Amino acid sequence: MQNSREGDHLSKTDISSQMLKGILQGCLLILINHQPYYGYAISQELSKYGFADIPKGTIYPLLMNMEKKGLIIGKTRPSKEGPQRKYYYMTRAGSQARQAFLTQWTNLSLNVNDLINERRNGE
Repeated sequence: MQNSREGDHLSKTDISSQMLKGILQGCLLILINHQPYYGYAISQELSKYGFADIPKGTIYPLLMNMEKKGLIIGKTRPSKEGPQRKYYYMTRAGSQARQAFLTQWTNLSLNVNDLINERRNGE
């Protein structure tokens, strides 16, 4: 039988990992909606917003998954700096997913901030 503390730790790790992937997917949709990006440029752009610690190995599988779901489409284009690069473009489904993410994020952040502020004021 698994010790409950150990089980709690594992589920918290899984939840935070899944939550981060969902948030990252939303952030990628926001970036790609603005303009097409290739993988490394996405990681550089994310770093500007405090996501510098996200491993590059997290971004590429997420992009592949998003492409498989039809949220983005990758197109290989020549590069002046070296080999061809795969740029990601938003699809209609991606635009809808982006809008859903923005709505959910707004609601979630408002609710969490309300809770935090109410508890802070009550201390």
